[in-house]
Amino acid sequence: MNQRITAQEVRVVGENIESGVYSIEDAIQLAKDEGLDLVEISAKAVPPVCKIIDYSKFKYEQKKKQKEIKSKAHKTVVKEIRFGPNTEEHDFNFKVKHAVNFLKDGAKVKAYVHFVGRTIVFKERGEILLLKFAQALEDHARVDQMPKLEGKRMFLFLSPKTKSS
Repeated sequence: MNQRITAQEVRVVGENIESGVYSIEDAIQLAKDEGLDLVEISAKAVPPVCKIIDYSKFKYEQKKKQKEIKSKAHKTVVKEIRFGPNTEEHDFNFKVKHAVNFLKDGAKVKAYVHFVGRTIVFKERGEILLLKFAQALEDHARVDQMPKLEGKRMFLFLSPKTKSS
């Protein structure tokens, strides 16, 4: 910006300004005459491209655009569903219904079996339970990660199916 530009010659563009290649002093003077700033837009071009604009207004508009992009970004929600290795059929069905609602709302589901104390010997039961869970939700979700044991928990990650599939 202004005096910080190191190039000797620059291509100047802007509103109400005749575009062309100017020496850096002439370009800065041209910007001052307009009451604006000379801002380097493309430093890699030969000669570098500079624009005559109101820099503070330019920064404000950039910030505004970034805020708008950030607000439109989709935030991923992950809902957790916890099972025990000895979860009964009724509780299982109850949790499947909750998972269906979460998936319809667009949230990802992290289902896990928590092994407490000696129940760690029933790893197969936990894996079967999670695979059964994934099968019950196959119309609503796709499996991101198959059951995987980490410490005393076995995880299964599901995400909602897209509308097109």
